[in-house]
Amino acid sequence: MTDRALSEEAMLASLHDIHLPAEAAGGFAADIAVVIGLASFAALLLVGVFRLVSLKARVAPVESPLAGLQDLPEADRRVALLHVLREAAPERYAAIRGAIYEPGGGVDLATLEAEVRARA
Repeated sequence: MTDRALSEEAMLASLHDIHLPAEAAGGFAADIAVVIGLASFAALLLVGVFRLVSLKARVAPVESPLAGLQDLPEADRRVALLHVLREAAPERYAAIRGAIYEPGGGVDLATLEAEVRARA
């Protein structure tokens, strides 16, 4: 190499002599690795899209918490209503929590249903 700078014409002329090899480094194995990598990336994108679509399809309309309770026996319905009330209005549940353990169940079922309807 020389210490002097090349002229622009000389630099451009030297670039015309560059020839890239027809075969890339690694050859066939490198091509296969690239194809596998791109296919894996495409598969991950498809799985992500399908997951988003399926999550939106699985979202059910919001039902009333009292919808399936009418067929239950009275004791089970009372317990289910207390669970719903505890989730919907914890302050009201805390107020009647002590009455739950009284003989006869404390709060009657109709009052409990009315409170759940009002708060849920």
